[in-house]
Amino acid sequence: MQIGLLNPGAMGAAVGACLTQSGHTVYWLAPGRSDQTRARADRAKLTPCQSLAEIVGRVELILSICPPNAATAVADQVCKSGFQGLFLEANAISPTKLADIQRLLEPHQIQLIDGSVIGGPVWPEDPNPARTTLHLSGEFAPTIETLLIDSSLRTNVVSETLGDASALKMVFAAFSKGSAALSAEILNVAEQYGVRDELAEAIGPHQNERWLQSMTNTSSKAWRFIGEMHEIADTFKAVGATPGFHQAAADVYQRLAAHKDWDQAPSPQALLSSLSTKATN
Repeated sequence: MQIGLLNPGAMGAAVGACLTQSGHTVYWLAPGRSDQTRARADRAKLTPCQSLAEIVGRVELILSICPPNAATAVADQVCKSGFQGLFLEANAISPTKLADIQRLLEPHQIQLIDGSVIGGPVWPEDPNPARTTLHLSGEFAPTIETLLIDSSLRTNVVSETLGDASALKMVFAAFSKGSAALSAEILNVAEQYGVRDELAEAIGPHQNERWLQSMTNTSSKAWRFIGEMHEIADTFKAVGATPGFHQAAADVYQRLAAHKDWDQAPSPQALLSSLSTKATN
């Protein structure tokens, strides 16, 4: 199949690589992109195009894999391009936002597939690939499953109901990334009260090390998690659950966002300094 991937970020490029691994041609929009993006696209064996119109004229499927705050804008861009075909919305967004995007696409004869990725980027050449799954829902979900059947990326069709794959991503990330934000903020508070060593003894060295490592690992991606926490809060609010946990988590990630895409891991002290309200007020 001929496929368009507009944003080959860390996750998008890896998904594109799995599609090319399965024999599909994946096009990407090359103008104005960074050297890092170009390197990822080359690694994934993506085919560059110079305009969205060029991509639209070639493909039957477009993938949207981008930060959640850009998801609606990407869908709107595709609508205005004249594209008619399948659109895989695979961003970390709430079922409510997915429904908004569906209403945007419907008048343009674009068929929506709901997708969500749980796990890290998986590349075909990795000797020990991550246990990553692309969860899918909606009428056309089996089409994507078929495209990736021989690839390193697992797939799972959740249901025929649009929104179910997004809901799964939201509740999974609510725990995984929400708990990481909570443990980071606990370390911050313990540090400010001068009892972090005592906390480490109370929770045990293994748990303390896990919290510190989690804070370090999430710091490089914190800028991406801010919008995701707001999407989770909206997901909770839509069913009458409390959104405040993840609104607060978004604030934690906002304070860690200064460590975006680090090459050398920052020290725990540097991360705690970023989290400190004394430093930000």
